[in-house]
Amino acid sequence: MGYRVITIARQYGSGGRTIGQMLAKDLGIDCYDREILRMASDDSGLNLQMFGNPEEKRRNSFLSRTTRNVYSGEIIPPHSDEFASSDNLFNYQAKILKELAREKSFVVIGRCADFILRDNPDVVSVFIHAPFEYCVDRGLEKQSMTRREMEKYIQKTDKEKGDYYMYHTGQLWSDARNYDLCLDSSKLGFDGCVEAIKAYMAVRFKEN
Repeated sequence: MGYRVITIARQYGSGGRTIGQMLAKDLGIDCYDREILRMASDDSGLNLQMFGNPEEKRRNSFLSRTTRNVYSGEIIPPHSDEFASSDNLFNYQAKILKELAREKSFVVIGRCADFILRDNPDVVSVFIHAPFEYCVDRGLEKQSMTRREMEKYIQKTDKEKGDYYMYHTGQLWSDARNYDLCLDSSKLGFDGCVEAIKAYMAVRFKEN
């Protein structure tokens, strides 16, 4: 039996991060999110301060890009002018994810992990979504905004995620065909989503 890896992509406000954390705790495995950035920085020697906030840079750049740099598994060598680039930082994140998948079971939030690990037979890819109004209500529980501000924030954030995913994968982030499971958290609840993922894994991997 190989190590099980569960990738979680999620709409803002759907609770995908929380569901991933709950699943990892239930299974007794680690859950990775932004930690992958730090690990990629440590592995490459690329100081994250060189990029400012990589997440913020994503917000400011990918919306205007019409080109794509679909991940192919390569690392840009140190002698290249493109070594210290955001694209290469993504490449190192992918390298870390592949190495971790050979060493342990874990849950990972975002990072285009479903695409990066798509050839691994022990990976389960999940997309967590919910109706827009549900996401707005949940977002307002966490952030002090007007409802209109939250609506715009969610629309902008999800578009950025989609643009980022398209840039690095050449595919649509919200396309159900990219995932093993697409779960509506507003209907199942967080606990129900965790149980649905576990049930799917039990059937697919024929585990008790």
